[in-house]
Amino acid sequence: MNPYEKKRRWKFFLLFFAIVIGTASVIYTDFFVKKMEREEKISFQLYVKVTEQSLVMYDDERFNDVIETIMKNTKLPVIMTDGNGVINSYQGLDSTKTNYDVEKQDKKTYDPAYFERELHKMKEQHPGTPIIGLDGTIWHIYHKDSFILTQLRYFPFIQLGVIAVFLLTAYVAFSSARRSEQDQVWVGMAKETAHQLGTPISSLMAWVELMKSRFDAEDDPLIAEMENDIKRLEVITDRFSKIGSKPVLEDHVVYTVISNFIQYFQLRTSDKVIFKITGDDQVRALLNVPLFDWVIENLLKNAANAIENEGSITINIIEHLAKEEVFIDVTDSGKGIPRSKFDTVFQPGYTTRKRGWGLGLSLTRRIVENYHSGQIYVKESELGKGTTFRIILKSSITYEPTST
Repeated sequence: MNPYEKKRRWKFFLLFFAIVIGTASVIYTDFFVKKMEREEKISFQLYVKVTEQSLVMYDDERFNDVIETIMKNTKLPVIMTDGNGVINSYQGLDSTKTNYDVEKQDKKTYDPAYFERELHKMKEQHPGTPIIGLDGTIWHIYHKDSFILTQLRYFPFIQLGVIAVFLLTAYVAFSSARRSEQDQVWVGMAKETAHQLGTPISSLMAWVELMKSRFDAEDDPLIAEMENDIKRLEVITDRFSKIGSKPVLEDHVVYTVISNFIQYFQLRTSDKVIFKITGDDQVRALLNVPLFDWVIENLLKNAANAIENEGSITINIIEHLAKEEVFIDVTDSGKGIPRSKFDTVFQPGYTTRKRGWGLGLSLTRRIVENYHSGQIYVKESELGKGTTFRIILKSSITYEPTST
């Protein structure tokens, strides 16, 4: 199992674990909510019975004391109205809005708007309970859930939201720290590799010069190819030395840069793969040639590996004048990529080869996006027919609109 698959499985496991915790929290809280609902329902029914009895036995002082005690201990927000909907009494509402002074006089009144809002909320939550007085008058008692019960209903969602924000923040922080640490390791390894390659390359250059002079092989094609390979090693060493440093971008003709690399790469690839370069051969862009060659090399290697027998690789260069951008499409006639893997192929560690490290396309994206301020993505792909990768670079030529 490659690192990407392990990482994905861990993500699924953590997501499943979070869902289990969230579900358990919601179920556990729902148990208490229902229990409180039953208790509040019983409390309200008791309040209704007591109120109904108070209308019948209003002249019994001892019973009135009991009624008053029960009603005062009822914490539920309650409003009682007559048959016309006029508020007659209340219980458990905001004391700062139920009574207040009017112009510093002894007269007390209530906030009508507040009572109407509360009554409207009560009617939305529960139907009114009718009671009948001595004279046959019908009263209605309304109530709403207590503040604690309301908060308890929303608590699991608030809790899950806070946990989710905390986990997301922690994940981003740890991921950023881990990437930074990994980057430092890769930069150190790259620079050390460049340093280690320097000595044998210099030695190989000296041996080639010795062979040319001793065997009079100035024009020998084999010696020429050995020199090309040594130059290639120098380029690779230069690439590794540039990792972690801000590269110098220079103005180059894109067609020429790609064509020069293909001339070298084509000789070291199967002759059953045909290379083509099409499009605008005068487009210019700011490039770091050693690093950009690395991008093209990774794309061409992947394209060649995707072609099992015979096939072709086409590089099409397009200039988008309106956006001042250069499009480079690398198309192969290989086995294709499933649409679900379009983003996955750029993940470190993802590979379809048994001996691959899965770093080529990840490094390619970093070189294009971080060092050249461009973009790279899978433009299109079809299983059994081929794939097209698109690179977008900023053009080095600024076009002024023509005036008419």
